Amino acid sequence: MNEESTTVQEFVVHLIELRTRVIRAVVAVFAVFVALLPFANKLYTWLAYPLLSKMPIGGHMIATEVTTPFFVPMKVAGLVAFLLALPYVLAQIWGFVAPGLYDHEKRLALPLIISSTLLFYVGMAFAYFAVFPFAFGFFANTAPQGVEMMTDIDKYLSFVISMFLAFGLAFETPVAVVLLVKLGILTVPQLRAARRYVVVSAFVVGAIFTPPDAVSQTLLAVPLWLLYELGIVVAGRVAPREEEVDPLKLPNPES
Repeated sequence: MNEESTTVQEFVVHLIELRTRVIRAVVAVFAVFVALLPFANKLYTWLAYPLLSKMPIGGHMIATEVTTPFFVPMKVAGLVAFLLALPYVLAQIWGFVAPGLYDHEKRLALPLIISSTLLFYVGMAFAYFAVFPFAFGFFANTAPQGVEMMTDIDKYLSFVISMFLAFGLAFETPVAVVLLVKLGILTVPQLRAARRYVVVSAFVVGAIFTPPDAVSQTLLAVPLWLLYELGIVVAGRVAPREEEVDPLKLPNPES
């Protein structure tokens, strides 16, 4: 009975700590969101710049719903607030999970969390600064004669978010490769042998998640392949040494 009561008490303590950390994370995101509200329209203008800069002279975006001009900038402010507060949110998650991890798990988890967050940011930045100008230039130049390009601001936001997710997740490739090796699912030699298939898959992914032009597809496929190669290099440094030497293949000293 004492053991059961102790277990229940520990469970309640963990629930209280989880609630506290969730509240802290939500308050942090909300506080940043409130601070960004006065700049919501400017944030959307900054987000829409890659498209606006490629539109013909006099071109503009439109809002097809009555409430769209108000709520879409709010969505952008919320997205930016979450991204800015993400390090603090991850710190709260780490503070809750870390006490239950072994030392070797902490040494692996913390660098992966930090690197995956930074890589996601880099992927989003790459999409905004490198991919969007080419993609929107392609769309603007392929409009049929007599058709004026006027994009709905809500549809534009949905497109941008999907592209951010695609490139952000694509830039997580090194983390995924390292995890696969570290967990023993794959080995570095197997990853090297699969290189040709990864290159083909990268271009397939680029064709699916980017606009239908060769430049945009290449701008996703090539970094995806290079990040895979980076993952192999890093995995080769952190991989267990015993995977490189098979004890069953060692010579028998008695023979």
